[in-house]
Amino acid sequence: MNKVYNNRAWWLILPMLLLVAFSAIIPLMTVVNYSVQDVFDAHTRFFTGTEWFKEMLNDPSLHAALLRQFAFSLIVLAIQVPLGIGIALIMPKSGWQASAVLILVTMPLLIPWNVVGSIWQLFTRGDIGLMGWSIRELGYGYNITSSPVDAWATIILMDVWHWTPLIALLCYSGLRSIPDAYYQAARIDRASRWAVFRYIQLPKLTNVLVIGVLLRFMHSFMIYAEPFVLTGGGPGSSTTFLSQSLVTMAVGQQDLGPSAAFSLIYFLIILLVCWVFYTAIMNMQKDKNQGGV
Repeated sequence: MNKVYNNRAWWLILPMLLLVAFSAIIPLMTVVNYSVQDVFDAHTRFFTGTEWFKEMLNDPSLHAALLRQFAFSLIVLAIQVPLGIGIALIMPKSGWQASAVLILVTMPLLIPWNVVGSIWQLFTRGDIGLMGWSIRELGYGYNITSSPVDAWATIILMDVWHWTPLIALLCYSGLRSIPDAYYQAARIDRASRWAVFRYIQLPKLTNVLVIGVLLRFMHSFMIYAEPFVLTGGGPGSSTTFLSQSLVTMAVGQQDLGPSAAFSLIYFLIILLVCWVFYTAIMNMQKDKNQGGV
C-alpha cells in the first residue's frame, strides 16, 4: 500500500518566511546592492565593484575602531562571565528570597539602552552625580570628558552593571536543572565545594554559557546607544566603536556605498568570531567528556 504524503502543512511556515524575507533578506540584499555602487541620488549611481570594500579594509580609523571594539568585548566578557557565575551560585534556590532576588537581578535588563546611557551620564557628573561627586571627594580628578581612562572604565562598569544579570540568570537556570542526585553523590563522597563546582556544576553550565557568551559578544560588539549617549565617542575618538563609525558614515556623511560595504564586513566579522567561540567551547567540552570516559 502506497503511503500518501500531505505537504499542505508546509504552508504554515509561509508567514514566518515572509517575515524573515521582509525583515532580513530584502534589507541584506539592498545593502549588498549599495556596497558595489557609488550612489549619488535615487536615480544616479555607478557600479564600483569591490572598490568600497578595499577602501574600508585599508582605512586606519576603522582599524583603530576594530581594535577598540575587540578590546571592549573581551574585557566585558572576562568580567561578566565569572561574575555572572558567582552571582548565580549565591542566589537563593527557593522561597520568597529567590523570587525577590530574581526580580532585583532582572531590573537592569528592563532598562532601555539609551536610558542606561542617560542614567550613567547623570550618575558620573561631578556636580550632581553620586558616583562622580564621590570619586572627586576622594581626591581623584574623575572626568569622562577629558580622560580616556575614566571614559573606558565608566563604559565597562556600565556594561557590566547592565548585562551581567543576563549571564547570572542563564547560569541560575542551568544550576536549577541539575538533578539533586549529583549533589547527594557528592555529599556521600565528601567532595569539597570546589570539586562540586568543577566536576558537577561547571560541566552542566556549558550549554548555557555558550548561549550567554555568544549573546554577550554579539551585543557588546554592536554596542552603540550606551557609549554614544555617555561619551559621544570621546574624548577624541577613544571610545568610538565600529557601530558609531558606521552610523556616522551612513547617516552623518550619507556615504551609502562605503557604509554598506563596511556593514557587510562588520556582519562577517561578527559571524566569524561567533563561530570561533562556539567551535572552541564545543571542542573543549568534547575533549573533557572524552577524557572523563
